[in-house]
Amino acid sequence: MNPDWQNFLAAQGAQIQDGVVQHFGDAAAELIAARDGTVLSDLSQFGIIKASGEDAKGFLHNLFSSDVNALTPQQALPSSFNTAKGRALATFLIWRNETEYFLHLPQSLLAPIQKKLSMFVLRAKVKIENASDDIVCLGLSGANAATLLQQHFPALPRNPLDVEHHGDVGLIRLGADRFQLNATPQRAPALWQQLSTGARPVGAPCWDWLNIRAGVPVILPQTQEAFVPQMANLDLIGAVNFKKGCYPGQEIVARMQYLGKNKRRMYLAHVGGDAAPKAGDELFSMEMEGQSCGTVVNAQAAPGGGYDLLAVIQIASHDAFPVHLGNLQGARLQFQPLPYPLP
Repeated sequence: MNPDWQNFLAAQGAQIQDGVVQHFGDAAAELIAARDGTVLSDLSQFGIIKASGEDAKGFLHNLFSSDVNALTPQQALPSSFNTAKGRALATFLIWRNETEYFLHLPQSLLAPIQKKLSMFVLRAKVKIENASDDIVCLGLSGANAATLLQQHFPALPRNPLDVEHHGDVGLIRLGADRFQLNATPQRAPALWQQLSTGARPVGAPCWDWLNIRAGVPVILPQTQEAFVPQMANLDLIGAVNFKKGCYPGQEIVARMQYLGKNKRRMYLAHVGGDAAPKAGDELFSMEMEGQSCGTVVNAQAAPGGGYDLLAVIQIASHDAFPVHLGNLQGARLQFQPLPYPLP
C-alpha cells in the first residue's frame, strides 16, 4: 500500500493489518452495509503488475487465457495465467491505456507472478514492474453507486467491464451496481472523501465477500495449480477465449471444453458455525468414500453470521449428496444460486 495513502486511511479510522484495511470500527455492521447499502472499499488486498514496451501486447496475449490482442482502453478483461498442464497460477483483471497494461491480482501472488512473467521476457521488448504504489484502487458497490458517481464524473461505463477514463481516474464497471476506480495517489484522498459522503467505508473482507457473491474466483497461494480454468467457472465469466492461439495449458483447456470431460464446477454455498473456512480447505461427501470431493476457493464471513464461500466440487457430489466442510462430520454446505447459469 502506498505509504501516503495508508496514512490517509488510518486518519479516516481504518484498522490496517499487513497493508490491508480490515474494518473501520464495526466489521459486522460493515458486512450488513455491503449486503443492503452502498459501500466504499480500499482494494489494497490486490496489487498491480504493469507491462509496458512495444512487445507488451503480444507478450501477454501469448501467455494468458483471454484475448489480449482485442483489448482496448475502453475495456477490462478477466483472465488467467496457467501452467503447461492447464492449471491456474493466477486470476486477475487486466486493463490498459494507450501504451501500458495493468494486471490486478492478490498482493500475495504479485511477487511470484511478476518473477514468473519476467522469466518469459527473454528478448521481447517488455518491461514487467510492480505498480502497486502508483495506482490506488477503490471499490464502490450498492444500489446508489452509479448515482453517486454521476455526481462527480460526466460519463460512466455502461456495460460490465466497460472502462471510462477521466484524467487521473479510470472507472471500470464490474456489474450492474459495482465499480472499480483506479486513481493516482494524489487524487485518491479527495475522491474518497467525495464518495464517502454517500457510501459507507468498509474493510477489504466486505469487498472479498462481494466477489464471492458475484461468483468471481480469486486464486490464492493455497489454490495455485489446483484448477483448470473451467473448474473455477473462468469460462463463464469471460476469462477464457477458445478462438485465440496457443498459450500455456491451451491444449488441455481446449480438450476439456470440446470433449466435455469437466467433472468439476465451482458453486456458491453458505456454511454455519464458528469455524471459518479457508481457501484450500477440503470438502467431503459420501459419494467419494472418504476422499475429498472438492476444494474451497474463497470464503468470507457472511452478513448475519456463518460464512459464504466459492468451492470447486465434483458435479456428481453436488447433485446427489450432502457436501461437508473438512470431513463428513463437518458443517454441511447450503448451496445457493450463482448470478450466472452453469452449463
